[in-house]
Amino acid sequence: MILIVDSGATKSDWIALNEKGEELFKTQTLGLSPEVLTREVIEDRLANNFEISQNREKVSQLHFYGAGCGTERMKKFLSEIFTVFFPKAKIDVKEDTYAAIYATTDIGKQGIVCILGTGSNCSYYDGHQPFQKVTSLGYILMDDASGNYFGRKLLRDLYFHKIPQDLAIKFTKEYPLEADIIKDHLYKQPNPNTYLATFARFLIENKDHRYCRGVINKGLQQFVNNYIMQFELATKVPCHFVGSIAYYLKDELEAVLNNNDLVIGKVLRKPIDGLVEFHRKTM
Repeated sequence: MILIVDSGATKSDWIALNEKGEELFKTQTLGLSPEVLTREVIEDRLANNFEISQNREKVSQLHFYGAGCGTERMKKFLSEIFTVFFPKAKIDVKEDTYAAIYATTDIGKQGIVCILGTGSNCSYYDGHQPFQKVTSLGYILMDDASGNYFGRKLLRDLYFHKIPQDLAIKFTKEYPLEADIIKDHLYKQPNPNTYLATFARFLIENKDHRYCRGVINKGLQQFVNNYIMQFELATKVPCHFVGSIAYYLKDELEAVLNNNDLVIGKVLRKPIDGLVEFHRKTM
């Protein structure tokens, strides 16, 4: 059995294939980002999924693509957990950038591949391997235009009284926004980046409001400036995107790219289906 996993900070999509490439099952767990989760939390999330735990000794290969897996230390940390949980499997852990590349870009074709979901990332793919100009320092300092970036912006503006009154009233009616609740989630609960990203839904649902439109456009432009324009060939190759923020803000994203003489390519909410096709071709 071959397990293919695309793991964002919020959710992880799992698909199992047999040796012929036929789908055996698909399932989902919460995100497994090693940057923000302990070993115990990750092990619990694996063990509490019926399909995964019931088939763990049948897995011969695990191809895991995950947020937070950009350093050797994080790859080793997850590999050690997976080696114990899947005792008969050959383990391959890569950062989620590879999942985005394999899902959007044909081998041999150049492109810029971006992730805009709970977190954000950007790579140049030369047709054979990815290159990054920006090393991520995590959700507190980086992740421009991501779900947690927009969520953080909303909360800050609310508490600094910068959100228009009509929108602030609506915001406080839809979410528990007391200071104690917010601080508990940020400093005591797991996945503070995922918690921040939950507020991005409000921004998207109200994107026609003048304030929201301004926040969205500024965030997307900041991502272009800080990530995409780092590459000299940025205006010469298509820019592909994966992630819920890119998917639900596709029109706004395309407008910002056009204003910067950039060409939008594929925009996918989830890369898992394209990732499975890539592995079927390479089996």
